[in-house]
Amino acid sequence: MCFDFDARPPALPVDLRLAPIAGAANAEMLELNSVDGTHFSAALAQAAPGRRGGVVILPDVRGLYPFYIELAERFAQAGYNAIALDYFGRTAGLGPRDAEFEYMPHVEQLTVPQVEEDATAAVAELRERTEAGPVATVGFCLGGFLSFQAGADILELSAVIGFYGVLGRSRFGAQAPLERTREIRVPLLGLFGGADQAIPVEEVEQFDARLGEADLDHEIHVYPGAPHSFFDRRYEEHAEASNDAWRRMLAFLERHVA
Repeated sequence: MCFDFDARPPALPVDLRLAPIAGAANAEMLELNSVDGTHFSAALAQAAPGRRGGVVILPDVRGLYPFYIELAERFAQAGYNAIALDYFGRTAGLGPRDAEFEYMPHVEQLTVPQVEEDATAAVAELRERTEAGPVATVGFCLGGFLSFQAGADILELSAVIGFYGVLGRSRFGAQAPLERTREIRVPLLGLFGGADQAIPVEEVEQFDARLGEADLDHEIHVYPGAPHSFFDRRYEEHAEASNDAWRRMLAFLERHVA
C-alpha cells in the first residue's frame, strides 16, 4: 500500500517556488484517448509561459486522486508543465478516483504495455497543450516501478524518476527493474526509504551497482529510517527527507529536462 487517500504532497522548498502567475498551476481535468481507443482521465497543470520542460506523473495503486492532482500543480509552480494520468480507463471508466474506489481488482488487470500506451498519449497531450520539449516520468510505488520500465520502453522520454518502486519482483508480466538495467536508455533518479519493508536496501544497492555497470547516468538515494511513501506532508518526522527529495528531483530535472 502506498499513500492514504488523504495524503498530500509536501510543499515545495520556498526558495524553489517561482513567482506566481495569474491562471498558472491550476490543474485542468482532461479526457484522453490511448492508441487502442481507450478513454482515460488525466490532470494537466501548466507552468508559466516560456517554461519548456514537462513531467508525466505515474500514480500509486489508487490511480488519479487528489494527491496527484495537487502534485501536478506543485510541479507547475516549480516551472514544469505536468500531467498526472489515471490507469483504469479500460476497467473502471473515467476518474478521478474517490476514497471508496476499490482499486485492487483494477490493478490486477493492468499490463505494462497498456500503461505505457496511455503514458505516451499523455506525453503527446502535454506537448500539444504546453509546447513542452523534453519530458520525464515521475512515479510513486506502482508508478515508480512503471517509471523505471518506461525508461527502457518509451522513446519519447528524456529522463525517469521513481519513488520507492519495486525493484526485485516482476509485475504484470514485465521483468523486474533489476533485470532490465541494461535496457534503460535515459538518465534515472531513484529515491527510496531505508525502512521500506517492501524494498530491501540490498536490492537498492544492487540496482545502483547494475546501473553503474551499464554506464547509465543515474542517481540513487536512500533516506535512512524513512518508510515506504514517506513523501507525504503529514509525515512531519520525514519533512527533511521530503524537502531533500524535492531538491534532488528538481536539480535532476534541471539537468535533463529544463
